[in-house]
Amino acid sequence: MRIDLGDDEQSEIGLIALIDCIFFLLMFFMVATSFQSKAEGKPQKAIAVTLPDAAVSFDAKTAAPDPVVIGVDVRGNVYWGRERVTTVVLHQRLHAAAQQDPNRPVRIDGDTRVQYQDVVHLLDLCQFEGLTHVALHTRAGAEPGRRE
Repeated sequence: MRIDLGDDEQSEIGLIALIDCIFFLLMFFMVATSFQSKAEGKPQKAIAVTLPDAAVSFDAKTAAPDPVVIGVDVRGNVYWGRERVTTVVLHQRLHAAAQQDPNRPVRIDGDTRVQYQDVVHLLDLCQFEGLTHVALHTRAGAEPGRRE
């Protein structure tokens, strides 16, 4: 037995709701992807950060024996001890130091006016080579690589 429910209406797809959903998804992806774009070929702006002064200065007696000293100055020049080196030479020397002793401490000396991205680049190089015992040492106006 068939039950008659009245006039059979054709089912319709709600186009208004569908258009609203598509518009919402379009706006979401436009906003989400706009934060990921970087300007190609343009130098990134540095974040202006004033590094804090340490209350306790570096003491050679309490430090681990013979740390690798990497210095960076305001202009982004990198030093191995007191010798200015290129990034390639620094990478090779860090690789050799990690091969000798992966637990060897590394000390990064930097001026308080050094751009944050320069210090992060040095940290990335150390981490890439497996040197994880890294200390940061800051001094205002001091010569990189020089112990006080």
